[in-house]
Amino acid sequence: MITVLIADDHGVIRDGLGRLIAALEDIDLVGVAADGEEAVLLAAELEPDVVLMDLDMPRLDGIQATRQIMAATPSTAVLVLTSFSDRPRIMGALEAGAVGYLLKDVSSDDVAEGIRAAARGESPLDPRAARTVLTARSEPDPAAGLSDREREVLALLVEGLPNKLIARRLQISEKTVKAHLTRVFRELNVTDRTQAALWAQAHGLGSGGEATAGP
Repeated sequence: MITVLIADDHGVIRDGLGRLIAALEDIDLVGVAADGEEAVLLAAELEPDVVLMDLDMPRLDGIQATRQIMAATPSTAVLVLTSFSDRPRIMGALEAGAVGYLLKDVSSDDVAEGIRAAARGESPLDPRAARTVLTARSEPDPAAGLSDREREVLALLVEGLPNKLIARRLQISEKTVKAHLTRVFRELNVTDRTQAALWAQAHGLGSGGEATAGP
């Protein structure tokens, strides 16, 4: 029996997926979460085989939740089920550790087979997501000179977070955040947060947000 945790902030979606799973003999719904933080907690507690993960959720988005679940429960497979098909979210989710990416306009059969494939260790990808991945792999990485931590700092900057909140989110000091930003600015050849955010958006890194000048 494949155990599944649903993480979605829309009750209608959670109910619909719950009814879908209840009708399947080989898949068992063990929990539901209404936001990313709850998904992380329940995944650690229940250790499901698969988490069906939405991306746009309050408190903690699906990409960050996926990253935390992978760190705490690496045996769990995260399968993204979302309405977003843009490149930054697809690549962000896969880089965070999601094994697959489905869009919410797929059929019920596709969702069920996606869960089974994820549980088998496969990587179910919507054709649109697959094309994005193939295109990204054929292009040079515009931020190849940045470390993983610097990429994380840049992504949170693009979200509009000030240094204090970036430090809190990544559990590092504000001094360390400033050091990372100085390195990011130098690598991207920009002079302030606004330019860095605009550069990241232009190159498909991060997703929107207001930024203020200064490191």
